[in-house]
Amino acid sequence: MSSTPHLNELGEFLKARRGELGPRTVGLPDSAGPRRVAGLRREEVAQLAAISTDYYTRLEQGRMPASGPVLDAIAQALQLDDDQRRYLFGLAGKETARPRRRARQKVQPQLRRVLDDLTATPAVVMGRRMDVIAWNPLAAALVTDFSAVPEKHRNYVRILFTDPVMRTLYADWKSVARTSVAQLRMEAAKYPDDPRLTALVGELSVQDPDFRQWWAAHHVATLSVGTKVLHHPVAGELSLDWDTLTASTDPDQQLVVWTAEVGSATHDGLRILASWAAGRHLSATPSE
Repeated sequence: MSSTPHLNELGEFLKARRGELGPRTVGLPDSAGPRRVAGLRREEVAQLAAISTDYYTRLEQGRMPASGPVLDAIAQALQLDDDQRRYLFGLAGKETARPRRRARQKVQPQLRRVLDDLTATPAVVMGRRMDVIAWNPLAAALVTDFSAVPEKHRNYVRILFTDPVMRTLYADWKSVARTSVAQLRMEAAKYPDDPRLTALVGELSVQDPDFRQWWAAHHVATLSVGTKVLHHPVAGELSLDWDTLTASTDPDQQLVVWTAEVGSATHDGLRILASWAAGRHLSATPSE
């Protein structure tokens, strides 16, 4: 079949997207020898999409169209976001299929190493819908033992609204919770078809009148920087600055760290908390 401009563009788009991914990013071993170019090989994309290498090669060369199910499999293999999926299906002249339920996020190796090195600074990694996907021992000592929370409920907003301890831990719980709802609204705008996020909003709307009111207000906020005051049962009053770093390898993963000025009472309190946590052997998430 002769190529068309749209099929050529589809092929170039696929080539560009696979060039942005490495084997480890998609869960493949990186043991096939040196690579002449960056990114995944064609045969690796074909393997992930469960199609033949010849079929995938023809697609990249603009020599044949693809069916909707094949495009869907390739979109998942290349970890395309919703906008990229729509663009891919548009180039192929296909109606965009409803995105499938997204696979469980795994913390990026780079962020895992950062967490492991932050022994005196509380830090967590938040994923889509503000799920807590990784943390260090000091964050567990500061906020809650995340390992004791079932994985499907390990969501920062859900913990804020359903764990009674949070309402006494944060000095201004209402402000913290209201901001978290606005941040969750921003997540909902990015992923309007996410069934887990829809279920979370529904659950909290039924259970908590504050959440229901704040969600209905349609305020939005990004996960960026700020200051929180905590009344910790071990470390006392802590005034912590928090900042957010986004992983370049996965924009849906953000490292949130809490810090205090050296020499301040809060800095001393964190050192006390770190010693206490070490004595209790609070564990971080296992390495992925």
